[in-house]
Amino acid sequence: MLPQETIRRKRSGEPLTREEIARFIAGVTDGSVSEGQVAALAMAIWFNGMARDETVALTLAMRDSGDVLDWSDIDRPIADKHSTGGVGDNVSLMLAPIAAACGLAVPMISGRGLGHTGGTLDKLESIPGYTIMPSAALFRRTVKDVGCAIIGQTTALAPADKRIYAIRDVTATVDSVPLITASILSKKLAAGLQSLVLDVKVGNGAFMTDAAEAETLARSLVEVANGAGVTTSALITDMNQPLADAAGNAVEIANCIAFLKGEKAGSRLECVVLAFAAEMLVLSGLEPNRPAAETQAAKALSSGAAAEVFGRMVHALGGPADIVEKVDSHLKPAPVIRPVLAAQAGYLSACDTRGVGLAVIELGGGRSRPDDAIDHRVGFDRLLPLGTKVEKGDEIGRVHAANAGDAVRAAERLTTRYAVAPEAPALSPNILTRISA
Repeated sequence: MLPQETIRRKRSGEPLTREEIARFIAGVTDGSVSEGQVAALAMAIWFNGMARDETVALTLAMRDSGDVLDWSDIDRPIADKHSTGGVGDNVSLMLAPIAAACGLAVPMISGRGLGHTGGTLDKLESIPGYTIMPSAALFRRTVKDVGCAIIGQTTALAPADKRIYAIRDVTATVDSVPLITASILSKKLAAGLQSLVLDVKVGNGAFMTDAAEAETLARSLVEVANGAGVTTSALITDMNQPLADAAGNAVEIANCIAFLKGEKAGSRLECVVLAFAAEMLVLSGLEPNRPAAETQAAKALSSGAAAEVFGRMVHALGGPADIVEKVDSHLKPAPVIRPVLAAQAGYLSACDTRGVGLAVIELGGGRSRPDDAIDHRVGFDRLLPLGTKVEKGDEIGRVHAANAGDAVRAAERLTTRYAVAPEAPALSPNILTRISA
């Protein structure tokens, strides 16, 4: 069938067959389908949606547009997690080594920052020598020997997605649930996974600010991934304040290592990380239920096993062997570090989380354009959680900046991103909903 016929049928609201979707995506991959035709189909999908079977077919066709990894030589369950993005969301950095320490193999394909949210790859590039784009042989060897490897998407994985996403980005079709679903899952399925856990964030620091929209996306992802043969569940989590007590790149690596050393016990971050570790262990069949799985994950953290795995992963991928023991000697500090002080007494009652993410970008810790260079040193740390009682002049965080002027401006911005009230606020739960097939 001609590409224009596929476009016409979807424009008219007709369901597309698996075969015509596969032919269209093959044309996207080999260049025989034009950018205008990709844009037209994307817009038709935006207006008319796709049924579950159509989205499964689109996901599989995009997955099969490039290499699909085979881990049959590894005697561990192959598992991963994906987040829709937030501020201070460095969960993957701790989760992968915890899961690996518990017996999973985690070939984690991660991305860069998008909009106001931070990117796992940008954070890892704070570590000197760390290779985010290793050879296929090194990637495979690291997963096999260490248990996990966090790297970037290679051009060989789901190349159709890369072309389609670039066109969606400039044609106002990014926010289509079927297209988001296929984009996320095609890359994850190309990694050869057996199970997947999704972190769908909702709140003023997430791309999904509405709970109903977040649940719609989560259900689509879970249904399509399971329909494509990967055992999948999702947790909808709160993003109405930074998840970690740091937001930036090097500061979040430092936060990760402090976490792995047991220095963030009892935090919101620990609650979320252990919940996702438990979900991964249960879905993979290594543990019978979530309480037992969470206990196992907590042991991997408290024993130091997860920290050891993280250090081995970093070293295997080109970073220093002693990153856990000597993190301060390897991460470049910002030239200026200064406290951010509360403007009045009371309880931290609300946070403009998106504004915190944008403040990191304004410091140079993110991109305004795709080709912008990042200053990995800058950001915020020691951020207090909502509900904390403060006095006027108390430290509510610290800014890490390239110069004194940037530090002053960023401190002022951070102060205005937090509301202070006379009474303690009612806080959202860390995990709002679990969705399974």
